[in-house]
Amino acid sequence: MPPLARRNLFHDKVRLTVTLTGIVFAVVLIVVELGLFVGFTTTTSGLSWKIAGRVGDSPVLGAGLHVDNDVGAAGSTGRGEENIKISGAHTIVEMMRQGKSPTDACLEALHRVARNYKAFPERLKTFHLLFYAVNKDGEHGSGSLWASNARGVRAQYAVHDGTQARLMPCTPLYDQASGE
Repeated sequence: MPPLARRNLFHDKVRLTVTLTGIVFAVVLIVVELGLFVGFTTTTSGLSWKIAGRVGDSPVLGAGLHVDNDVGAAGSTGRGEENIKISGAHTIVEMMRQGKSPTDACLEALHRVARNYKAFPERLKTFHLLFYAVNKDGEHGSGSLWASNARGVRAQYAVHDGTQARLMPCTPLYDQASGE
């Protein structure tokens, strides 16, 4: 089979692509061939937002992105330090392994972040964090700490099912704007 035909054959098998962008600066891409393969990649905000000594969650396994071909994958964007504290992407994948939907798994991870601020709830509003996930069957979902950022931009993610791209709303943990 010529290389071009192989590429088209693979492209025809991609059933769901999920990406999350717009409110913050990392981009995570998850591709699922239903029931068989989960592929992924992630970026970070790069040098323009780099604070000396800061690593962020993108290169930390299980934080910014985690995949398990038996279950699915999860990723995040937003305040990476808060995500690292709970190994967010790994937590979400494990919640899906236990039977939670992708959205419910994302919200569980956000509850864990919020619990860390129980003594100082005003500090929670100083950042934004978004998670999204896809299971191996192609079911996708997302959760955001806040419904929108301080400028009123609603949290959303993009999905492409092989025929059409569309923006989907993130399910917020708190239905108000972040202070960030």
